Amino acid sequence: MERILTSELAAHVGEHVMLRGWLQRERRLSRVAFLVLRDRAGTAQIVLDEETTLAPESVLEVTGSVVENAQAPHGVEIRASTVTALAAPSEPLPLELHRPEPREALPTRLDNAALALRHPAVRERFRLAARAVDAFRSRLRELGFTEIHTPKIVATATEGGANVFRLDYFGRDAYLAQSPQFYKQTMVGVFERVFETGPVFRAEPHDTGRHLAEYVSLDAELGFIDDHRDVMAVVETCVSSMLAAAGLEPPGLIPVVRFEDVRTGSEPDLAPDDERRICRQHGELVFVEGYPTAKRPFYTHPDPDRPQWSRSFDLLYRGVEIVTGGQRLHRYPDYVAELATREIDASPFSGYLDAFRWGMPPHGGFALGLERFTAQVLGATNVRETTLFPRDRTRLSP
Repeated sequence: MERILTSELAAHVGEHVMLRGWLQRERRLSRVAFLVLRDRAGTAQIVLDEETTLAPESVLEVTGSVVENAQAPHGVEIRASTVTALAAPSEPLPLELHRPEPREALPTRLDNAALALRHPAVRERFRLAARAVDAFRSRLRELGFTEIHTPKIVATATEGGANVFRLDYFGRDAYLAQSPQFYKQTMVGVFERVFETGPVFRAEPHDTGRHLAEYVSLDAELGFIDDHRDVMAVVETCVSSMLAAAGLEPPGLIPVVRFEDVRTGSEPDLAPDDERRICRQHGELVFVEGYPTAKRPFYTHPDPDRPQWSRSFDLLYRGVEIVTGGQRLHRYPDYVAELATREIDASPFSGYLDAFRWGMPPHGGFALGLERFTAQVLGATNVRETTLFPRDRTRLSP
C-alpha cells in the first residue's frame, strides 16, 4: 500500500489507505480516541476504537478506511485499522503545537526551533517566503536575467566598512560577504542581467526587531540602463509578483518621493519613525530616491546635475525599508577618483576594479531582504519570527 497525503483523503472515500505523519493532538471520548495526524499537506482526523499511550509528536503510520464526516478536516476521517509508532519523543515537549498560534515567548521558541518550526502556522510563514522567492526568480528569468552564485568568503569588505565578520582563511584575513555587490556588477559584463538569492552577513551591533547578523538577500543587477529609475521599474515588477505569490493584491504604480522632501531635520538617512510616517502619508509601498551621495557606498552614481544627491533609492513597505538600490558608477576613472576622495585604499579592490578597467555599461541594481519582506507581509513585529534559525548579537544556535 502506498502512502497518500492528508490533502488527498477526500478522493479516497470508501477506500483503505495509509497515512504517515506526526501526532499533533489526541482527544478521548469514552473508549474512542480521536487523533489529529499532521503531514506536510495538512491534518486528518483518525478515529481509533481503543485507548492509546501515544505522546504528541510521535511519528505514526496509520492504515484504515476513509469515511465522510462533515466535522472533520476536508469532510473526511479515517477509521483506523492499525496505528504504528515509527518514533516517539524522548521527553515531554517544551511547546504546544495544537493551538492556532504559538503561545510561548519568542526566545523559548527560538531555543526549541527544531520543534517550534513544526507548528502549522509557523510552517506556513516559510512556505510563503518560498513562494515569494520563486516569484522573484520567475519574474527575473522572464526579463532575461541569469541566476548566479557568488562566493560568501571574500578578501575585502564590500563597502570598505568595519561591519564585517573576519575569518582566518588558511592564515590570511578574509571576511564573510556583506553582499554579492562586487560580483554581480562584474557579471553584468558577462550576462548583462544577473540575479542571486543567498545569505549575506552584517556584523552590526544592532539589537532590534528588524536587524539580523545573517539574512537572505535577493539581489539583481542590470546593464545598459539610463538611470536608477530603470532599476526601480524592475523592483516594482518583482515586488508585485512576490506580493501576488503571497496572496496579496499587487500594488498599482508605486509613488516616488525625494529624500530631501521627506526627511526631517538634517540627518543623512531616514529613521524608523520617518519610514513609518512616509508610508502613512504616501501609501503602503513608497520609493524614496536621491539619498545623499556621501552616505551611500562609493560605487553609487551621483546625480550629474546635483552631485551631492545620488541616483539611489529605497523601497519602503508598510513603514519599513525592504529594498535598497540605485545606479552604479561604470567608468574606471570615476572609481579611482571616488575612492581617493573618500580616502579608501584602492589596492584591496583591484580585482573588482578590473571589471571597469575593461569596460562596463551603465548599470544598476538592488537588494531585497527576504525576512523583512515576509515579516511585513505577515505583520510580524520581529524579523526573527520569519527567520528559520536567526543569527544576531547573542544567538549562534540552534
